[in-house]
Amino acid sequence: MVTVATLLLLRHGRTTANADGGLAGRQPVELDETGRAQAMAVGERLKGLPLAAVVTSPLIRCRQTLELALPEAEPVVEEGLIECGYGAWEGQPLKKLAKEPLWPVVQQHPSAAVFPEGESMAAMSARAVAAVRAWDARVTAEHGPEAVWLACSHGDVIKAIVADALGVHLDLFQRIVADPASVTAIRYTPMRPFLVRLNDTGGDLAGLVPPPRKRRRRAARATDSDAAVGGGAGAAG
Repeated sequence: MVTVATLLLLRHGRTTANADGGLAGRQPVELDETGRAQAMAVGERLKGLPLAAVVTSPLIRCRQTLELALPEAEPVVEEGLIECGYGAWEGQPLKKLAKEPLWPVVQQHPSAAVFPEGESMAAMSARAVAAVRAWDARVTAEHGPEAVWLACSHGDVIKAIVADALGVHLDLFQRIVADPASVTAIRYTPMRPFLVRLNDTGGDLAGLVPPPRKRRRRAARATDSDAAVGGGAGAAG
């Protein structure tokens, strides 16, 4: 698993809408004080990682998160990572939306959910997965299979990308959690993706950086897509 690029999915820090119990959607809500602190804290965890590329949703809460976490980075805006288009639901309190007939569909059968005047969850999933897979291929081609790159996006978007990596139906994606300022790591191999880290809000990220090629065993290089039977030894120290 160590000879393929590593994608780090970073959710933006907490926003004023998150704190107020509202659905921000694509509205220009910003980080609150807690969200700013979360962004700076995850920046400490990311410090020193050799990020080959940093891409972001165009929404301001993601851009603010990266400004605080990775002030020296030059993020590239990727429209495919934008929040789901919740349409008429945007700006509404979640308590109010929970009474809507569409709410149980979103919870139990999200692949069939189409937001009024907005986007379907299936369309959101498709364009987000396409975006990260295209970027992963590009980063690997330009920087080699040892590259580590980061994409900053939103909760439902990250959950959809994780569901795809796990090979589970979108209807199961509500079982996945992506907290504010959490890091999720995925490696896309020729045969299958590997979910390396999920919803990590405090662990050491240095172990996600692949060791130099000269330190790798020949068997590991030959079986990039193979799962470690028995669980494997984990990240190299």
